Amino acid sequence: MAVLEKFTGVFPAFYACYDDNGEISRERASKLAEFYQQMGIRGLYVTGSSGECVFHTVEERKATLEAVMDAVGGKMTVIAHIAAPATRDSIELARHAEKLGVDAIAMVPGFYYGLKVPVVRKYWQDVLDATDAVPMFIYNIPGTTNGFNLSVELLTEMLQTGRVAGVKNSSGAVQDILRFRMAGGEDMAIFNGPDEQYLAGRMMGASGGIGGTYGFMPELFMKLETLIRNKDMERAAALQKEISGLIYEIVKTGSLYAAAKEVLRLRGMELGDVRAPFLPLDENGNAIVREVYDRIQDVMARY
Repeated sequence: MAVLEKFTGVFPAFYACYDDNGEISRERASKLAEFYQQMGIRGLYVTGSSGECVFHTVEERKATLEAVMDAVGGKMTVIAHIAAPATRDSIELARHAEKLGVDAIAMVPGFYYGLKVPVVRKYWQDVLDATDAVPMFIYNIPGTTNGFNLSVELLTEMLQTGRVAGVKNSSGAVQDILRFRMAGGEDMAIFNGPDEQYLAGRMMGASGGIGGTYGFMPELFMKLETLIRNKDMERAAALQKEISGLIYEIVKTGSLYAAAKEVLRLRGMELGDVRAPFLPLDENGNAIVREVYDRIQDVMARY
């Protein structure tokens, strides 16, 4: 059995969209979703880290997801990250997402406290018990969850619920993707997390990728995926090197999501700024973004 086709390929991690006063803009979120859909992007990962979810209220996260679903629901695969510090908020967001008809929900192990396996297991299970049938992705990201690294044993246990569709892995170790693939079989979806290793993740068994930098240069990741599918590994490796170089450069701004939105602004998409405590770009950051934007155009022209 193969991974469901809708859970393969390139999924931008959707950026938070604000109006000029810094409030959630449904209009700008809808336009951004339509921008990706018209470009041929397969799916979106909404209200996750790139969406600044930890700075948003439950109602703000609902508003963003509603705008995306109104714009592209049924046209694109939509995965909604619904994890919140409190289980009751996660349940509220999960029920809302399921009612809207998302293709899947996603959850990190928890925030801040460094939760242990029994607590994480119950947290995930409580959300599954509170919803009807929506599939869930486990988001493994030790760097922002106090070092909690999904074990094969816990993954195997959660797969037995019949509700876990797969894993988004941002542990940084591509061998984890292989370990999860060996444990879950070929019908489990696995998304590579670190954008700098998209090619390596796919080679180790990932069915696609979800990434925070896909959103401002989606064409390059789509081309990379095409090269991988066509088994043109020499050109794929060369393009991955180009992409990684762009990422290494843009993080020098010190405010990745502000930089990502500025690239999109140069491309004609207005998403507003970032929410504090994230910092807006300074003069040096803007200069870096302009250089990155020019380099993206150059790489696009060559590939």
